[in-house]
Amino acid sequence: MCSNGVVRWSGQAIGAERGDALPGLESNSGLVRSVTTPEFAGVTFHEVLAKSALNRVPAADGSGTYGWTINPYRGCSHACVYCFARPTHTYLEFDGGADFDQQIVVKTNVADVLRRELRKPSWDRHPVALGTNTDPYQRAEGRYRLMPGVIRALAESGTPFSILTKGTLLRRDLPLLVEAARTVPVDLAMSIAVYDDELQQQVEPGTPTTAARLATVRAIRDAGLQCSVFLMPVLPFITDTRAHLDEAIGRAADAGASSVMYSALHLRPGVKPWWTAWLQRTRPDLVARYRSMYLDNTYAPADYRRWLADRVRPILAAHGLGLGRVDPATGSMGFSDRQAHLVPDVDPVQQSATARTARPTDVTARAARPTDATARAARPTAPAAAARAVVGPGISNGYRVPVSLDEQSRPTASPLKRADPDWDRRNAGGTAGGDASGLTLF
Repeated sequence: MCSNGVVRWSGQAIGAERGDALPGLESNSGLVRSVTTPEFAGVTFHEVLAKSALNRVPAADGSGTYGWTINPYRGCSHACVYCFARPTHTYLEFDGGADFDQQIVVKTNVADVLRRELRKPSWDRHPVALGTNTDPYQRAEGRYRLMPGVIRALAESGTPFSILTKGTLLRRDLPLLVEAARTVPVDLAMSIAVYDDELQQQVEPGTPTTAARLATVRAIRDAGLQCSVFLMPVLPFITDTRAHLDEAIGRAADAGASSVMYSALHLRPGVKPWWTAWLQRTRPDLVARYRSMYLDNTYAPADYRRWLADRVRPILAAHGLGLGRVDPATGSMGFSDRQAHLVPDVDPVQQSATARTARPTDVTARAARPTDATARAARPTAPAAAARAVVGPGISNGYRVPVSLDEQSRPTASPLKRADPDWDRRNAGGTAGGDASGLTLF
């Protein structure tokens, strides 16, 4: 893992006057410099001065509600082949493949800008989500250390926040997070989709190992904080076997996960070329099956989602875990309730809207929720856990959280960025862990 002590950053700047230093931002006065370093072979970091930190996003469920997010970075060295955020890089005139993995935009002043925004009289201390687009704890965070300032700014302003990450570097900031949680609600989640080590390195080559992320879940729980596990995406015909799902949910439970969220892979415009290229290289036997599912669809067919829910339900029950609540606007963890619910036959949109108005915002409400090993040991037996697993809708890391155990729902396009629907077929070139040039899409 990178740190200030080992990254030789000084003297690595690329001349910002170069026309190709930052496509789409070469005339932007906010560009400070572009940096390369041997510790991040092949990766260029473009340091910019951001004009704003908070992003207002409408709910994808059509409820009229909205949320707020912060993205300290654009692009992500985790290099997940399936990442929904890849098309957002095309707005900087990068491609959504290798450039997304290797051309990282760093908002070096994000904490200072955030403090100014949080001091405005108009700020209503609405919950803020981090990690819903690109990961705030990707490797470069060890050098830039943007998150401590962001956490302090949110906590000092009395603003609740959530963090979703694949990065084990979050452990560095656990003391800050524990301190913040004394004054504001803090929700944490670790994204862990693949529990086969070889496969995990193929589809998420820049991420920490599954074992390291599970150890981070345990560290968070030992610190007295809740931590959900996002089992997203479930890859059809690859990670949807009973054996893999049972191992995944069982290991999450053993690590102390507060809840689990899951959903099937979906392939947005701009992501499909890179996923197709990976399939053709590694699982050509599945290309036809994926074509039948995703040729004209972004989301897995309803029948598959129902099938997956039927498969997951008894596994969750067997391990005593329910599904957590997700904010419908940001797609991160919801602040309305710290436990899974016994809410049968409730419209998920209405359930989410009602819960948001009732969310605990004071120290007393937060103190009332169980956060230690005693609470985990006392969680309901399998039948109760099966009954309680009903959640509100949302998008998390691009994957829709199921609104019930009977069927996963299909979201609208991301409110954060809307990809050009023709980009897939016009821009099949580039790489995302390989060459996609000349590719015939689904």
